[in-house]
Amino acid sequence: MKIKKILLILTLSLFLFSSFLVFESEVNKGIEEVNKRVPFEFPTLMERDFIFGLDLQGGAHLRYEADLEDVPSGEKSQRMEGLRNLIERRIDLYGVGESLVQVQGERLVVEIPGAHDLDEAIDIIGETPFLDFRETSFETIKRQEDKWKEIEEFLEKGKEEITLEDLMALEESDIDNWEIVLQGGYTQTGLTGRHLKNARVVMHPVTHEPAITLEFDSEGAKLFEEITERNIGKPLATFLDGEILQVATVQEKIAGGEAQITGNFKIEEAYEIARDLRIGALPVPIELISQQSIGPALGKDSLSVSVSAAIFGFLLVVLFMIIVYRLPGLFAAISLSFYAIFVLFLFKFIPITLTLSGIAGFILSIGMAIDANILIISRLREEIREGKSVKKAVEDAYKRAWPSIRDGNITTLVVAIILFFITTSFVRGFAITLILGILVSLLSAMVISRAFLVIFDDGKLSRVKKLWDAKLKQQ
Repeated sequence: MKIKKILLILTLSLFLFSSFLVFESEVNKGIEEVNKRVPFEFPTLMERDFIFGLDLQGGAHLRYEADLEDVPSGEKSQRMEGLRNLIERRIDLYGVGESLVQVQGERLVVEIPGAHDLDEAIDIIGETPFLDFRETSFETIKRQEDKWKEIEEFLEKGKEEITLEDLMALEESDIDNWEIVLQGGYTQTGLTGRHLKNARVVMHPVTHEPAITLEFDSEGAKLFEEITERNIGKPLATFLDGEILQVATVQEKIAGGEAQITGNFKIEEAYEIARDLRIGALPVPIELISQQSIGPALGKDSLSVSVSAAIFGFLLVVLFMIIVYRLPGLFAAISLSFYAIFVLFLFKFIPITLTLSGIAGFILSIGMAIDANILIISRLREEIREGKSVKKAVEDAYKRAWPSIRDGNITTLVVAIILFFITTSFVRGFAITLILGILVSLLSAMVISRAFLVIFDDGKLSRVKKLWDAKLKQQ
């Protein structure tokens, strides 16, 4: 009996602890009122709010367009999928949960809940640098330099003063092949930031200036080796966001997949570039084409209706259990209260970002949470009707109901896990709340409900048969 009391005390303590942390703002108000009436001061609880998704609290809606002009058609979908995964990872690293990143052709739609400051939202995405390596030859550069000299002499202007209109007005008779100056001196090699495995800042041993060391993946290492092999004695340029960072002459074939870029970096700038590259250099350049701030007004109404539905559904389930299943139903209702509080505790302190679909999953799980209790109580009634004592009936009921409870919850859990991994963010919200609901419902049915049943299975209440089954006559 002592063990039973300890179990009951532990159960109630856990329930009270979770309740205090779920409703800490109300608890703190009570503590503040008490502090006004006593000579000393009780500490208040640290308050944490529930995190809501874009559909409930509003946020930022951003649209980006990817530059896929130089990407082979067969790789476009792969690059866009890589871009989506990268942006999701970047948002997660900044601590913003339940973001929605969708690919729509060559465009990317990003929704960030809670980010009402559009500039802040754009900063979260960041201008992740686009890194690529380009090759050329001394001959190409020399021809362009010679052609610029001819044009400068013909127009009697310096290179900085010559406009595009001046160049377009030139005739072939004036300057032969003048178009060469408009052609890029470098061609892309196919080696870009998407091949990066790591990036870190080091200090150059000679100049003592910061440099960025790059480590490529296996595909990038092979590409870099081939590029350096065919460009021995030629320049190889490193471009960041279309701007030349450095031009180095390749002395020998470089194997192993490591490279170093230098420039006039400040130490803070070098660390920022390395960090952004490490988080994920863009597989393709992107441009922000539209931005919109979404207000939370509709979400507040939806949240209010959802909360009302959850409370109403919970009370109906509790009422049904008490009327139909008597005393065991009361214990099941108490365990359901523990279930609801503990799930809310997990939502707040993991934390889980709540969307409308997630709240729907939670409401659905309330009904599912009582399912295991119904199986156990139904089995308990059958055991009691066979003439067993309540104590023996409780033991056998749990033993025989467990396989059905286990199999039913495992199948639902498998489906929820599949939903979480292969669907969009909003459906994931439903899946994660359902997964948590299933796990906690097993705890409430197999531990909490049982704790109450065991407490009363051999006391005075166990002898009042109608409390356990309305069809039994009092002996």
